[in-house]
Amino acid sequence: MLDVDIQIDDRFADAVDPALIERAVAAVLAAEAVAEPIELSVLISDDDELHELNRAYRGVDAPTDVLSFGDDDADDGPAFVRPPGTPRYLGDLAISYERAVAQAAEYGHSRERELAYLAVHGVLHLLGYDHERGPEDAAAMRAREEAVMTQIGLPR
Repeated sequence: MLDVDIQIDDRFADAVDPALIERAVAAVLAAEAVAEPIELSVLISDDDELHELNRAYRGVDAPTDVLSFGDDDADDGPAFVRPPGTPRYLGDLAISYERAVAQAAEYGHSRERELAYLAVHGVLHLLGYDHERGPEDAAAMRAREEAVMTQIGLPR
């Protein structure tokens, strides 16, 4: 079972297909053999909101394309014990639609591909991938991203 709560800023509601975002999330979970029930939320917003979130949570005073807020990566003790049968709350993603549009133009592909890619990238972060640890980790993450993007029919 996958429960994805997708919230889209009203300004972008007509341009964003929530089914594509959910399909991208589901493809990552399948590719990573995550079989347990999962919940996560995805916010599609603008550069200003991602800038504020980036500043507040990462100390980076700049807009960004995607942020991942994992529920399982708290360093201050054991994870919250869930009652039996409840889904694992994986975390939250925030994606800047404005950044996705700009990057799609820069990379020469569709907005849909860029939005799906950012969702895939964010979910991989929630699952423990981190391209900032070094070149080998970055290469592993990129390979997983491209494999999932090919699987959902949006290859490079």
